[in-house]
Parts: sequence; structure tokens; C-alpha cells
Amino acid sequence: MAAPRRDTRGIVGAADFLARVDFRRPDPAEPLRRHVEHYWLIDWDLTEPYVSHVVPHPAVHIVFQRFEGQEAFVEVAGVQQGLFTQKLEGRGRVCGIKFRPGAFRPFAPERAVSEWTGRRVRSPETFPTADPAAVLTPDDEAARIAALDAFLLALEPRPDPQAELAMTLTDRIRTDRTIRRVADFARSEGLSVRLLQRLFAGYVGVGPKWVILRYRIHEALERAETEQDVDWAALAADLGYADQAHLVRDFTATVGVPPTAYAAQGVR
Repeated sequence: MAAPRRDTRGIVGAADFLARVDFRRPDPAEPLRRHVEHYWLIDWDLTEPYVSHVVPHPAVHIVFQRFEGQEAFVEVAGVQQGLFTQKLEGRGRVCGIKFRPGAFRPFAPERAVSEWTGRRVRSPETFPTADPAAVLTPDDEAARIAALDAFLLALEPRPDPQAELAMTLTDRIRTDRTIRRVADFARSEGLSVRLLQRLFAGYVGVGPKWVILRYRIHEALERAETEQDVDWAALAADLGYADQAHLVRDFTATVGVPPTAYAAQGVR
């Protein structure tokens, strides 16, 4: 399986975001790398409030958080289907665990991942051993990473062939631009559309069509962030859209502005 991308894909206005906060993506301990794409650590000390925006990946997160004036807490964040917005102000710290798409279920096998979709659940009974203080208190970053490792390793997830299959299929969607139709993709994998959709509901949290469309938007967003003059008609064709109008529609619905306006006006 190809290694996960290690870029800022999905962050709206990545340059502005990185200029305002201290953002890192360290790796977990070796035994966890099959399930965890990376940790993400954010520290901020702001004189003015800042609102961050992210076009979410098809991934579940466990997030340890400390905001100024609040007690530290931990939450499970299922796949968010719309634009994720978070206001940051004062000083704070977040230590998050980003699971690879399809890889969260072995850590919480009692429910389908689709039951977490769109939800942010604080202090869930699913993870009663989660201790926000143990993760967030150390000033030493290595100690925070070690605390995240210890938390996950103690959960001892069991091998799950269905999780492995879900990880493989979502990774193929991410890396193979020729995948455009769910029916064709299911057929190429020797599955019926119904079985593919059931697998994604149980292990990814969203359907395969949503995953295909979301990775297209991530690509378009990255191109708008990094290129001066994007040929949107050519990009639409490259991403499998019938025409530029369909790309513009999906981008606008997800990000909130058309791609040309985003690129030209510095929405970031």
C-alpha cells in the first residue's frame, strides 16, 4: 500500500493557518502506523481570535484539547461531511490522532463507524482510560507523543480483515484518479455495490461516492493554494468531472466560494 500523503491537503488557507499556529504531524510508534496516519499537534498564543477551516478527510480522530478558560477534554470526532470550522483565541493546545480511513473500527468494534459520522462526542464511554491531562500537560513534545502512544497501545485492537480491506480500498481511491464511478470500482474489486457501501458504512463512516468526491476537492484545493494560474477546465477533466461547471459546483458547496475566487482573492 502506498504511504499516506504528508502534506497540508484539506486545510483552507494553509499558509495563513501555519503562520498563526505551531502545527506538527509526528508519527506514532511503529506498531500503530498500520492504523494511525499521523498525530497532529497544535499550539497557539494569539492576540486576536482566528477561525480555522478544514475540508475534512474520510478519517476519524480522537482529539485531546485545551482551550483558554476551559477544562481539558477529549472527544471522538467522526467523519465531518461539511466544512470543519474551529475558533482559536488566547492560548491553547490540541493533540489529535488521525486514523487512516477504515482503521478506527478495531479500536471501537462495538459500533459501525457511520454512527460516529458528523458527531463530536466528548469523553465517550468507549475510551474511559483517555486522560487529557496526561497528553496535554507535558511541555516536552516527545512526552506528549509517548502519552498518545501509550493510550492507543493499551487499547490492543484486534486484527480485522474487513478493516484491512477498507483501508486498502480508500487508499486506492486516494491515489488512483481513474476511479470515478462506484459501480465500476466495485466491479474491479470483485464486490457488489451493496457490499462495498456496507463495508464503507461499517468501517469508513461515509460512502465510496463521498470519498471519491472529497479527494477530488482536496486536489482542487491544493492546486488553488499552490499554483498561480490553474486551468480549471483541464483540472476538471483530469479529476473525472464531466465539465468545469461540475467541479465549480462541488468546490463551492464544500469550501464556500468558487475555486477561481478562492485562488484570486486570497480567501486563505
